[in-house]
Amino acid sequence: MSSTSSDVVAEPAPSAPVPPRALPNGLAAFLVFLSSGAVLVLETVSLRLVGPYVGVTLQVTSSVIGMALAAIAYGAWMGGWLADRRDPRTLLAPALVLAGIATAVTLPVVRYAGEALRGGAASAVLLLTALAVLLLAGVTPLVVKLQLADLRRTGQVVGRLSGIGTLGGITATLATGFVLVAALPSTVIVLALAGVLGVTGLVLGTYLRRGAGTGLPGPTRAKAALAVLGLTGAGLSAVAPNPCDVETAYHCARVEVDGQWTEGRTLYLNSAEHSYVDLADPTRLKYAYTQWIGLVADVAKPPKQRMDALHLGGGGFTMPRYLAATRPGSDNLVFEIDGGLVELDRRELGVRTGPQLRARVGDARVLLGAEPTDSRDFIVGDAFGHLVVPWHLATREMADDIRRVLRPDGIYVQNVIDYPPGRFIRAELATVAAEFRNVALIAPPGAIAGQAGANFLIVASDAPLPLAGIPAELRLLPEPAKLLDGTEVAAFVGDAMVLTDDYAPVDQLLATA
Repeated sequence: MSSTSSDVVAEPAPSAPVPPRALPNGLAAFLVFLSSGAVLVLETVSLRLVGPYVGVTLQVTSSVIGMALAAIAYGAWMGGWLADRRDPRTLLAPALVLAGIATAVTLPVVRYAGEALRGGAASAVLLLTALAVLLLAGVTPLVVKLQLADLRRTGQVVGRLSGIGTLGGITATLATGFVLVAALPSTVIVLALAGVLGVTGLVLGTYLRRGAGTGLPGPTRAKAALAVLGLTGAGLSAVAPNPCDVETAYHCARVEVDGQWTEGRTLYLNSAEHSYVDLADPTRLKYAYTQWIGLVADVAKPPKQRMDALHLGGGGFTMPRYLAATRPGSDNLVFEIDGGLVELDRRELGVRTGPQLRARVGDARVLLGAEPTDSRDFIVGDAFGHLVVPWHLATREMADDIRRVLRPDGIYVQNVIDYPPGRFIRAELATVAAEFRNVALIAPPGAIAGQAGANFLIVASDAPLPLAGIPAELRLLPEPAKLLDGTEVAAFVGDAMVLTDDYAPVDQLLATA
């Protein structure tokens, strides 16, 4: 019996894919630190960029934070998804370069769109700040993927890089809030960040290309197009309309000359018309609410009689200058949180501090606590964050401290802005009335009727208010205004809530509904 046999050549077993070589630990830590920190720089500066067009309110702040968190979430998901499908080494450099380009392009787009839209419609520009954040959020999962060469060290690697990313965010938040915003314009911060991201991406691409034969993917033409796009974004940023003459730590501020009177100046803070100053005549009061304050001051004490006044909020220093000019020898102390604004007032609005007009930089609530009891005849509350009274200056506890500082016959006036249905002004009236025995309100008739938004002036004292001559004086002013007193105030307030340090939803009360 015979048999035949044949030689069978076994095919080689397919080799397992070689995982991409891990990045050096120091480089991995740097990339995570940088990308996480850049996200927080962008989030902080975004509030400065959009503030002049949509205001700086709790809703705007919440929107910026919410969109940044959404971009972080989607970016991290996208980065992780791509890391499992492509070599992360080919993606890291492009992600940083594209993030730098997106950062540079965001600045002119936000400013051009903001100028065109302004107001509520301009809230759409918030979406433009999310693209760079989304790209940066994808860096961390790409780096984590590269560092997971040993599954036994998964927890250690993920925990370490997560901690480094958090430290990057903390460092960037503190550096931006305490150093960068105070020292540099937003344009410089954004363009510098774009440059750092772009250069880091290019250097990283060169390093990775040398080490593993990979780098920025795509043909030279695509790379050139990206370079042109980045340079175009930087160029447009340089010529984009800037709504600020000066960026202080708190405001985008600009001063405009009155087109009808060369000595008139209007101060804008974060796009809102804030103060009007006549450089030649400090007694000229343009806005209705300032005229009301001047009227109340005149009935509180006879004109030209000395007065110890305290101003919670300086703005353009319109009322402090008015009282200093009309009442020689008076002591006007101004609490203004924004030192940069005080310097702008001195430079552009003719403010001259001295014995009759002193400025103290700091938070009005904190500084008020150090004032002596029974030391002031007149206190003016005129502090705003955009168009909103800061909540901690609107509570019963704040009103109680104001009453402590006032002399027994002293008067407190508070400027409030509200819109229909008027929930905030009613709550603030109820709050002030909870501390003062006598409270009155001056406002346009249409605003009292809930037909329009306007300034309201609360007038309060523990002594009987000298209101007898006010209605007649109001009729002499250019704009109609009405005085509510006694039972009229009570009827207007109704069952409105009293605001306290524990519960003062000022922004929500101001929201129209």
